[in-house]
Amino acid sequence: MSQELISRSPDLKRLRDEGFEVEVRSGHLLVHSVPYVNSRQEVVRGVLVSDLTLAGNITAEPGTHVAYFIGEHPCTKDGSEIVQIKHASGTHLLAQGLSVDHSFSNKPPNGYANYYEKMTTYADILSSAARALDPRVDARTFKVIESGDDNSVFKYLDTASSRAGITAISERVSRQRLAIIGLGGTGSYVLDFVAKTPVLEIHLFDDDLFLQHNAFRAPGAPSIEELRQQEFKVDHFRNIYGQMRNGIIAHRERVTEVNVHLLSAYDFVFVCVDKGSARRKIVQALVTGGISFVDVGMGVEVTDSQVLWAMCRVTAGTLAKNDHLQRRLPMSDADGEDLYAQNVQIADLNALNAALAVIKWKKISGVYQDVDRDHHSTYCTSLHLLTSEERLDEA
Repeated sequence: MSQELISRSPDLKRLRDEGFEVEVRSGHLLVHSVPYVNSRQEVVRGVLVSDLTLAGNITAEPGTHVAYFIGEHPCTKDGSEIVQIKHASGTHLLAQGLSVDHSFSNKPPNGYANYYEKMTTYADILSSAARALDPRVDARTFKVIESGDDNSVFKYLDTASSRAGITAISERVSRQRLAIIGLGGTGSYVLDFVAKTPVLEIHLFDDDLFLQHNAFRAPGAPSIEELRQQEFKVDHFRNIYGQMRNGIIAHRERVTEVNVHLLSAYDFVFVCVDKGSARRKIVQALVTGGISFVDVGMGVEVTDSQVLWAMCRVTAGTLAKNDHLQRRLPMSDADGEDLYAQNVQIADLNALNAALAVIKWKKISGVYQDVDRDHHSTYCTSLHLLTSEERLDEA
């Protein structure tokens, strides 16, 4: 994927063709062996780094003029730091295996038109002092650098994380195998959110068809032709998100006592079912197997004034805390009228419930800070109130 990106992008291809040591790694562009002078007036070499702004499988205009550097702080020929481009210094982890030591700021009036212009400008600034001491040095070494992103789960680079400088944090979930049980409104939004993370695999469990009412409480906008196909939900969503990434596995089955043992293969499970009896069997298996999970739920009622009252619930179970599950989770099937089962249009609540669930998973996985360490939270629409309870330190 990375070599294809270089070949398809005229600016990256020009850098490579002119002899620069070009590498694309974790959504960043690296130019190796850039000569510069250190504080001891020695000519040494470092690595220029930039985040990448892409338009599909080619580069777009750089989104920032700031560049990073791996090495000592570049100096003039007399050993004093080049202060004109100084931005910040200190080790900063951009991605797993990619740490930088400094950042530089050199902004032309109209910005940089492409990455060739950006990287050669910085390379010339850093190399000028080195050439003054040794006219033979050049960043154009014609050495080939193999790119390291070809094993990525994504079919194109995650430049959102690299632009924000959070690739290393996002990669904390990269080895996880997830399961989503239930691809209804909330489960499908959970998939939408986790598909954009670098998890290794996402397993989908559901035996229902994707029908017209599903289109109104799930992400995306299927065509009428797609609805007429009446695909299984797991196939419908695998085909959509399979355009973005690998590792989405569809299981045309619901989880029952017969196959619940399959859940032992996963690192984390999202339970998005609406029947308490099904939830009970799933949760029992997850607790017994020591598998962390998040269970979601939603309640909707019509008030006397003919408006909707709704509550979203997110309950986590982990090895560290699961003694609250029996009192917090509905483990039996509900009686009477269930507005959710009648397909009331509540896509916004589905998305909110899924977002809260995914945020909790990311907290458990060490992506987001989690001071409260709560394992049960609810959101009420009428009061606009988000509560958090069942904290780990209360266990």
